Amino acid sequence: MSVDPMTYEAQFFGFTPQTCMLRIYIAFQDYLFEVMQAVEQVILKKLDGIPDCAISPVQIRKCTEKFLCFMKGRFDNLFGKMEQLFLQLILRIPPNVLLPEDKSQETHPCSEEEFQLLQKEIEQLQEKYKTELCTKQALLAELEEQKIVQAKLKQTLSLFDELENVGRDHGTSDFRESLLFLVQNSRKLQNIRDNVEKEGKRLKIS
Repeated sequence: MSVDPMTYEAQFFGFTPQTCMLRIYIAFQDYLFEVMQAVEQVILKKLDGIPDCAISPVQIRKCTEKFLCFMKGRFDNLFGKMEQLFLQLILRIPPNVLLPEDKSQETHPCSEEEFQLLQKEIEQLQEKYKTELCTKQALLAELEEQKIVQAKLKQTLSLFDELENVGRDHGTSDFRESLLFLVQNSRKLQNIRDNVEKEGKRLKIS
């Protein structure tokens, strides 16, 4: 088999020419083996019809294998020449031929130095894209946090509205007065709770 990768031909065919030749070789080998098996079966049947035949099936098998090796050797020799012919003249794209997807190289030729610059520019653009992608992810995460803060702020404002309504129900229209009213009531409730706890402890001791 040829060691030339023939990548341009693989781009056109969708497979490497070496792979094609290998499949042809395997197909010929399989066909040759099947033919020899069929020939062997025919010979054995013919021998069964001959009375007192001195030739045994083992001898037939040895002769078949010997002939198969001979045919395989000849086939390998011929296939080597056929492979060389196919790879050089049939499955090879001439060096002056461009594939349709590479036609732009005729009108816009690119030197090795220009190609390296383009590769570098592509790498830089890829890095910028990754950076922008990370930035986008960070902004989305920050936006989610802002949504959570906004929801909490709405809850706080709603609580203040409720407090103001409570104050109005008790005759205080100003929010500060309402808050002071709630603080005073909270302290009164705390004092009542402390007195209840003290009284409970006293009763337990007595």
